[in-house]
Amino acid sequence: MKVSERIDADIRAAMLAREKEKLEALRAIKAAILLARTEKGGSDQLTEDTEVRILRKLISQREEAATIYKQQNRQDLYQKEVNEAGYISAYLPAMMAEDEVVSVIRKIISETGASSQADFGKVMGLAARQLAGKADNKVVSAKIREILG
Repeated sequence: MKVSERIDADIRAAMLAREKEKLEALRAIKAAILLARTEKGGSDQLTEDTEVRILRKLISQREEAATIYKQQNRQDLYQKEVNEAGYISAYLPAMMAEDEVVSVIRKIISETGASSQADFGKVMGLAARQLAGKADNKVVSAKIREILG
């Protein structure tokens, strides 16, 4: 079942259960997906990678807002953003374990012949494409720097 189909079903369930905060998060996801489908050059059917990218962007927005609210001592708004990020992250695929990420990076390094920090960009580009939606780019970047030493 695609993310958009799961969202529709979960919106109905949240409406029946009167879960206001969850419903807001689900509607934000649905709006972002609809916007991506209807934007110029967009496709009516989104790929799973595109949906994951949209979800990650929404989570990032919630985390940034939560940080700002926490700095301003607005605990009520901070908690709302954190909760919404949690609801949205439930629709992301499971992340790869750190050792799996390292093995993929080592394979890319051996295929490209990378040997120093000068090759970081080449390795990071390939790793970002292969691990899109499966691993956080910050973790990937740190592991590449660690391996290339």
